Amino acid sequence: MRVITGAISHETSTFTLVPTTYESFDERFGHLRGAEILRFFRGTNTPTGGFISGAEAHGFDLIPTVFAEAHPSGPTPREAFDAILDEMLGRMADAMPADGVLLELHGSMVAEGIDDGEGHILAAVRGLVGPGVPIVAQLDIHSNVSRRMVEVADVLIGRETYPEVDMAARGRECADVLVRILRDGVRPTMALCQIPMVWGMNQVTAHSPMREAIAELHRIEAQPGVVCGSIATCYPLADVPDMGASVYVVTDHDLTLAQTYADGLGDWIFERRAAWHIPMPTTREALRMSGAEGRFPMIFADRNDNTGGGSPGDSTGMLRAFVDAGLRDACVLYIVDPETVALCGQVGVGAMLTLDVGGKSSPLQGAPVRMTAEVVALSDGRFRYDGPMYAGLEGHMGPSAYVRQGGIHVLLVSAREQPFDTAFAGTMGLDPRTMRYIGVKSAAHFRAGFEAWAGAIHVVNEPGLHGWDMPFRRLGRKVYPLDDI
Repeated sequence: MRVITGAISHETSTFTLVPTTYESFDERFGHLRGAEILRFFRGTNTPTGGFISGAEAHGFDLIPTVFAEAHPSGPTPREAFDAILDEMLGRMADAMPADGVLLELHGSMVAEGIDDGEGHILAAVRGLVGPGVPIVAQLDIHSNVSRRMVEVADVLIGRETYPEVDMAARGRECADVLVRILRDGVRPTMALCQIPMVWGMNQVTAHSPMREAIAELHRIEAQPGVVCGSIATCYPLADVPDMGASVYVVTDHDLTLAQTYADGLGDWIFERRAAWHIPMPTTREALRMSGAEGRFPMIFADRNDNTGGGSPGDSTGMLRAFVDAGLRDACVLYIVDPETVALCGQVGVGAMLTLDVGGKSSPLQGAPVRMTAEVVALSDGRFRYDGPMYAGLEGHMGPSAYVRQGGIHVLLVSAREQPFDTAFAGTMGLDPRTMRYIGVKSAAHFRAGFEAWAGAIHVVNEPGLHGWDMPFRRLGRKVYPLDDI
């Protein structure tokens, strides 16, 4: 049995000022081709790692084509999008005939002139392989799922955890379902319920109420005739017609059953729409409120400047609040500021200098913070994740500097990435576990490596490009809470 695989993945903010280029797809894990994809991802907690383990378990040949994933940023230029897709299609054509296709996609990709990147990719692959070859795709939990995606693919399977620690498991599930189609005669039929709702920050799957939503999904998946189902909490930073939450369910040749379950779970979620949102204080407010808690370390998560959502990563509200409060044993992970990193590199480790940190991408990100700091360490930014997210993969933060002003420790980086774990900080000689106050540029993925030992966690609201007042103009339906429904 021959199965073709490929990946084109990008989470696209239509509001960010961070551009996407063809070269952006070479920055995260590399723009990989052919057999190097198997070598790179074997044994890793990634969807493609799950495809590989599925192929090995089921004994089918997995034929890799292209892997291209960019950090979250603005829409992909059409020329770059077409070039990457054309290369993948060309390699797929060379690998034909095939029995099936496994794709790693995101679910919220936007290119110039294309609002639904995944729908476009899936349609192109379908046009190549024909109607009789099953296409199974793995999606992020933060997907804006379109009807075109559901119509063109045979099966879509979304991640079920946030933080997304189940990437390999969902990739393996894709491989298992594909084998059921090819060997057991399962006839997948998929239905979509687009929920008129933007999901808020109350979506961490280990906690209530999101835990109950996943339990309800699993109850449906256990029913006779159901192959699989998924909840997409949406990617809310894209001004496109399909932005919004959804449920999609696959049955064995029973569209009525699939639609009934999808609509039922969609209604269940929408009835609880207020529960998916939580208040987000500023860092200053959270510091005041948490003073009586006494549970350390306290983590402050800057949702609006989450580089994992496409933000620049250089907003200064959190850092300024830490400085103004005169905190001791406090750190910020990370501030993207290659200009300041370069200055630190010029003077070297041990030097003291005055720096204007952050706030360089846009006035909306806040003004730079003046610091008189010691350069504690410098790095080329290379490290290896210790998981559970991306366990085993190498990360690249670019040239980086660890600076300290009094009791405030800051990691300055050149590449935009959120702290999934403490591995990079460790390479710089900073152990966040010894801090009392930890600021992270992340919405929730940091929890995978931090929550087990955190005393308290506060999601905070600081000024930035991705605040809650973004000017949506192209949404295809009214959605709560942007609309009063």
